[in-house]
Order: sequence, then structure tokens, then C-alpha cells
Amino acid sequence: MAIGLTEEHEALAESVRGFAERSITTNVVRAALEADEETKPPFWTGLAEQGLLGLHVAEEHGGQGFGLLELTVALEELGRITAPGPYLPTVLASAALGASSNAKAHAELLPGLVDGSRTAALSLVTGLTGRRDDGALVISGSAQPVLGAALADVIVLPVSTDAGEEWIAVDAADLTITPLQSLDKVRRVAKVEASDVTVPADRVLDGLEGPEVLDLAAVLLGAEAVGAASWCVTTASEYAKVREQFGRPIGQFQGVKHKAARMLIALEQARAAVWDAARAIDDSADEAGFAAGVAAVIAPEAAVRTARDCIQILGGIGFTWEHDAHLYLRRSLTLRTLLGPDKGWASTVASLALEGGRRPVELELDDDTLPIRERIRDEVAELAAIEDKGELAVTMGDEGWTVPHLPAPWGRGADPVEQILIQQELRAAKVKAPNLVIGAWLVPSLVTYGSEEQKERFLRPTLRGQIVWCQLFSEPGAGSDLASLSMKAERVEGGWRLTGQKIWTSVAQFAQWGFCIARTDPTAAKHEGISYFLVDMKSEGVDVRPLKELTGEAIFNEVFLDSVFVPDDCVVGEVNKGWQVARNTLSNERVSLSTGGGMGMGVPELLDFFKGAELDAIALAEVGKLVAQGQSIDLLGLRTTLKQLSGVNPGAEASVRKLLGVQFNQDVADYCWAAQGADAAVEESGAPTGRVARAMLFSRAMTIYGGTTEVQLNIIGERLLGLPRDPEPGK
Repeated sequence: MAIGLTEEHEALAESVRGFAERSITTNVVRAALEADEETKPPFWTGLAEQGLLGLHVAEEHGGQGFGLLELTVALEELGRITAPGPYLPTVLASAALGASSNAKAHAELLPGLVDGSRTAALSLVTGLTGRRDDGALVISGSAQPVLGAALADVIVLPVSTDAGEEWIAVDAADLTITPLQSLDKVRRVAKVEASDVTVPADRVLDGLEGPEVLDLAAVLLGAEAVGAASWCVTTASEYAKVREQFGRPIGQFQGVKHKAARMLIALEQARAAVWDAARAIDDSADEAGFAAGVAAVIAPEAAVRTARDCIQILGGIGFTWEHDAHLYLRRSLTLRTLLGPDKGWASTVASLALEGGRRPVELELDDDTLPIRERIRDEVAELAAIEDKGELAVTMGDEGWTVPHLPAPWGRGADPVEQILIQQELRAAKVKAPNLVIGAWLVPSLVTYGSEEQKERFLRPTLRGQIVWCQLFSEPGAGSDLASLSMKAERVEGGWRLTGQKIWTSVAQFAQWGFCIARTDPTAAKHEGISYFLVDMKSEGVDVRPLKELTGEAIFNEVFLDSVFVPDDCVVGEVNKGWQVARNTLSNERVSLSTGGGMGMGVPELLDFFKGAELDAIALAEVGKLVAQGQSIDLLGLRTTLKQLSGVNPGAEASVRKLLGVQFNQDVADYCWAAQGADAAVEESGAPTGRVARAMLFSRAMTIYGGTTEVQLNIIGERLLGLPRDPEPGK
């Protein structure tokens, strides 16, 4: 897993990783750490020979002609090893130079920065002033701290003039550079001073604006922060696998496992945010400033958090000078500090979003999909022409539009690209497929395990939206540990009789059918002896009792089955092999829940709530942080889809997004409710206060149903990080 998603990006990352393993060894990093003075590292010419200094620079100036996204791929890999030297300062400065309209500065400075004969630095701090003198600019003052300034041949600086802020490129030899005692001792900062230094007109970087430079810095510093966070996640989880306390690996303890899982979650959010910001700037998107702001809020903080948590998991050894963990904490803290307070970036994100400047999270498909799109659009137009809703539902169900990825005749056998196109064209035509609700979780299981008779009997009306289903899985003693269920199914002539209690069953009071698991062989092992049944909810012995929830509503129910008869033709799959069918259903449930729509208050609801409100600085920053969180979660979903389209396992993003999504819904609902002040104590039905109160209260269920937060953290820790599973009870 990395920032880049394409095969080309993976190849670039592998190349940089190989170079780093050969040339930027632990001895090289430690030598930079212990040195009295910072010097140009021995691998500097190698970076140039690999073409890494000019990935983003135009070919006419000796560069590779790629973009920021390729540069972030390299920076992530170098960030994994806390690389010493002026790579980040130099490529940041050259990116800023390239963004200016000064062609002469391009021609004079960029080739040397690409071939490694010159180095550069860029100040994100304004401390110099300038005055005009016969077309030149005379500057004085100081700026600190400036990353990499002590090794720079050229320094890009902001200067305050009568015309406002201007950017210049000055030879370091014309300035006074004083190294500072740096928190990051592997790559250091310095003070830059000027006293009546004359800067010729061809070194004034016309067209370069401060916000543009900050956006570049957010992406590039963010990419290196992602690399640092990646090392911390890997180091902590690998250590947790082998370090033993109390007779077992510490990674088996949930406190450690969940901390490591949270580290991975922070890393994946940061990757998604930096990836999108680089794409936005490369594409000159109108929302590039918003995307860069999201990256600035998410990525540096993720690096700091993972570095601190890494040291915590490492314990005493992580607090020693000999271990590398402190290098990553120092590096991460320095990157966050140089980029500026996240509350400032968050305020920018909030302001842009509230003004309609949020970057849409959309999937853009290649032009070669146009023939498929046109065919689908024509077919969807025929659906849109059907005025009778009942007829439309039947047509969509019978023609495979309801769940298009299923094989014919139940679906359209649509591959991932066609699924996306169908979704987009149906939305554009405002054609809604039948809402299967809970039945959506059952359908793939019936397609996979159902008999032909079961498919014809149940699938067709379900896909038409004519059957309402409920899921009879959870029991009072079997929630997250579902395999410990106790409902009994006893063999009788022609079928089975089911006896027991189910709970937390959504819409059972309206359902016509339920899919149920029960124990058919009580002597079998825990995950064996379970069978999967389809239960007619009108059967004698079915008793549905609505559960009034803390919202005052009753969506969930208790369902009691008292010797309910289920015929043999309503057993799905093999008797005693129902657990594999249930796992298929549960996996479909998790995919459904992770898609996000309509599950609670998200970014659109947040922005709508605060639209037109006058927010103070604190509230603006808090709203901005929530918007940035929501944007990064949506980006995780987009990255998951892109990986699926390319035939690649989505990896961490899918599991991480599911967990983050429900927690984010809670956070937004809680914040909007609290923002009402004293009015939050009023819960008037139908009024705005009542709607927000209802959303806030209902959100408490989101981290319970569909897999509790704690179970999901276990899954992330065990399946994605390889941490040891929880011990069996009694062991």
C-alpha cells in the first residue's frame, strides 16, 4: 500500500525503495544525526542519476516531465527512512520555481536543481521586506526556520513589498545563513538574513502566489509525513508480533492491537488526502486549495500521532537514542510545525467548503468507456420513460438493473467499470432501482448457495422490491460472537422446527420473510452444525416484539420463534454448513454499510447545518477538521473503487473506510447537536432541534450494528497488520 495506485507508481516506488536500501543505509542516517555540522549526503549525485530530482520538472529543463503525484511517490519512500539531505527542500523550491511565470528563472535555475549540481531551499516564513530600486528589488530582514537552508545554493523567499507579497529566488552566497539547533537533527533548519541585498528582476518570481506555495508545501511535506507514518505503523506492528509479556505477544492484547489498528487508519487517511491533493494541483483544479488544505490537516497530524504511538508500543526501547523511533517523531513534529498550525488550515477548509468550494469525490473513467456509456445511457432512457413506478420496479428487477454485478438472469454480469457507469447514468436520469433494504444482504448468498427453485421463488420478487426481508442472526448471547448462537432447529418430517430468540432485528415488524441461522447439530464444533433457513414471518409461532430505542422509535425488534416449522426447501446450502452462507451474507452487509449513503449526518449535512451561520475562529477550525475528515473518508472509498477497477485487492482502504464512516457520522451528529447551545435541550418533533437530536441519539447505534468498533479494530489489526488473534476462552 502506498500513495500511488497505478502499476507505474508501484514501479517508481520500488525503484526508489531499492535505491534507498542500497544508498541510504542506517549508517548514513546515523552519521547525519551525530554530525556537528550538516553536510550534503553521499547519495546526492545518485538521486540525480536516478532522475528523482526532476520528476516534476518539465523535460525542456532536464526533468522527467511528470507531476506532483509522482514526486509524492518518491517522497513517501524517502520519508520511510528519514532521509538526510536537501531532497525535500530542493524539490519544493523547484516546484515553486516551475509554478512561476518567470521563464528566465526557469532556464537559469531548474537545470542545475535537476542534475544535482545545485541545491535549494524555500522559506514558508515571511520575515523580509523589499523596496524597488531601478527595477531591482532590495531586500532586508530575516526568516527562520528555513528547512535545508544551510546546504542550499538558491533560496526561494517571500518578501513584503508595497505591492504586497512577492516571491524571489536568491543565491545563498548573497545571504547570511546561520544553522539553528534543530529538533530534527538528521535534516536541519537555519536562519536566513539579508541586508540590502539586490535581487534583479529576472529573479523575481512573477505569477507565484503565497497560497499556491503553501499548497505545494502541504502536498510535499504531507507525502514525506506519510512515509514517516508508514515506517511507524510497520515497526510498531512487527514489534508487537514478537515482543512477549505475560506469556504471550503484546499484539494479542486488545489495547495494543487497537492502538496499532488506529495507527493504520490514520496512515490510510493521510495517504488518501495527499494523493488527491497532488492530483488536484497537477490537474489545475479549481478546488486544489481545498484538497491541499485537507492534506495539511490530515497528513502531518497522522505522522505525529503514529510516531508517538509507535514509541508507546515499543515501550522503553523506543525511548532510547539508539532506536530510530525518535528520529521519526522529530521529523514528523518538524514537518507539522513548518507547515503551520492545523487550525489555520482547517479554517481555510471550512471557509472554502461553506462557500461551495469543496472538491467533489468523483470517479473519472477513460474515454474508451464512451461506447459502453452510450449504450447504457440509451437503455436507461427507456427505463426513465416508464411512468408507472410498479412497472419500472418489475422491469428493473427482471432486466438485472437492481444488482447489476450479479450473473444473468438476476443481474447483468456487469464488470466493475460497467457497474460504475450504470450507477452514474441511473443517477443522472433520476431513475431509482428498487430498494432491497435488508434483502440486499441476502441476494448474493442466494445466488451463490441457493437451489434453482429457491432462486426462482425468492430472487425475482426480491429484485423487484416485492419482498421485505429481515435478518434473524443476532441473539441476546450471540452478537459480535455470532457463532455462539443457541437457537435450535430440530429435524421433523418434511423439514425443521426452530425454537429460540433473535434480537436487534431491523424491520421485522414489516418483513414478509427472514433469513435465519440456527444450530442443527448441538454436538458439533462452534462454527459447525449451523444451518441457514428462510423463514416465513407469517408462520405460526413467530412473535415479533418491537424494541423501543433510545430515540423513542422502534426500528429494531425481538423475534421469538416457538417451534416454527420451516420446510426442507427453505434450507439454503447444505445442512450443518450454514456458517459459510452466513459469512457470505455478513460480508455483503459490510459492503453495503461501507457505501455511506443515507446512514446519518455526513459532510453535506454538516455544511447545510452551518450554512449562513457566523462562526468564530474556534468553531470554524472545528468544522474544517470535520470536513477534512469526511473528505478523506470519501477519498478512501474512491481509492478502493479505483483499485477494484484495476483488478487489485483494495487492501486496507475498504475495512478502514467502513470503521471511519460510522464514527464520522457520530462525530458530525454530536457536533451539530452541541453547536445549538441551550436549544439542544429541546427535542421538538419535526423542528430542526428535534431532527438533530434524533440524528445524535440514533448515531450511537452506528458503531454497534454491522460489527462493533472494537471487533472492526480487531479485524484491521489481525487481517491487515498480521497481529496475533485473540486467545480462545480459557487459554
